[in-house]
Amino acid sequence: MPNPTSEYKGTPWEAARPRRSGGAVLEQPQPVTAETGFKGRVAVVTGGATGLGRAIALEFGRVGCHVAFCFVDLPGRDVTEQALLTETALRAMGVEVFAAKCDVRDARAVDQFMAAAKAELGGLHILVNNAGIAIDGALWRMPDRAWKDVLETNITGTFQCNRAVSPVFRAQQYGKIVNVSAHQADRPGFGVANYAASKAGVIGLTRAAAVELGPSNVNVNAVAPGFIRTERMGMLPDDVIERAKKHSVLGRVAEPADVARVITFLCSDEARHVTGQVLAVDGGLSLE
Repeated sequence: MPNPTSEYKGTPWEAARPRRSGGAVLEQPQPVTAETGFKGRVAVVTGGATGLGRAIALEFGRVGCHVAFCFVDLPGRDVTEQALLTETALRAMGVEVFAAKCDVRDARAVDQFMAAAKAELGGLHILVNNAGIAIDGALWRMPDRAWKDVLETNITGTFQCNRAVSPVFRAQQYGKIVNVSAHQADRPGFGVANYAASKAGVIGLTRAAAVELGPSNVNVNAVAPGFIRTERMGMLPDDVIERAKKHSVLGRVAEPADVARVITFLCSDEARHVTGQVLAVDGGLSLE
C-alpha cells in the first residue's frame, strides 16, 4: 500500500509529458455575447399572406417577433382577403404587423416596402425570402414569358430583397436571412426547368451572400423543402402526391409548420454559427 505521507511524484503520463518553462497555457474560450432572442425583433416574410409564407409569418409571431409581410394578387385567388386574415391572426398574438402589396420583381417597390416596414415596426432584423411562383411545362413547349416570370420572381426577387436589407444589417452588425429554395434544385422532375433553375440560383445566391455578409455578423442560409401541404399542392394530380409520399422515407408530405419551424431555428441564437448552408426539409425525399 502506498505511503500517504510520501512525496507525490505524479502519474506515469505526467512524468512522460515534456516540461515547458513557464507552464502550458490553455487557450481561453471567447465569451459569447448574449442575444435577446426573438422578442421584439422584426421579421420580414415575402409572400407571407398564404401557404408556407403564412405559416412562417405566424411562427415568427408565435415566438414574439413583430412581422412585416408582402403579397401580390394572383389570378383566381383573393390574396388580399387572405392577407387580412393573416394580419388579424398575427395581431391576436400581441405583435405588431405591417402588411402591404409588393411585387418582388420590382426593385423600387422592394426598396419602398423594406423602408416602410422598418419605419412602421422600428427596425429590420430577419428576412425570409419565400415569395415564389411555378409555371410548369415541358422545356420544348415553355414560352418565354413562363421562363422569365419564374426566374424574375424566384431568383431576381430574392436578390433584390437581400440587397435591400443588406445596408441595414451591415450597419447594425446583425441580421438573419433565410432563402426558400426547393428540393427540385438538385432533383428536378419533368416540366420544371424554369423552377429548378431558379431554385438552384437561390442556393448559389445564398452561399455568395453568406460570404459577403458574414463579416457583418449576418447569417444567410437556405431551406430546400419537398412537397408541402399548401394550396399549390392541392392543384397537383393525386398520383403525384401519392408518389411523393412513397418516395419520402417518412412516408408523408410536409405540413407548412414543419418548414416554418426550421426557418425560425436558422434565425435563432442557437444557429448563430450556421451560415451558407442549405437545409433539406423534405422528409428524406432526397435520399432516394
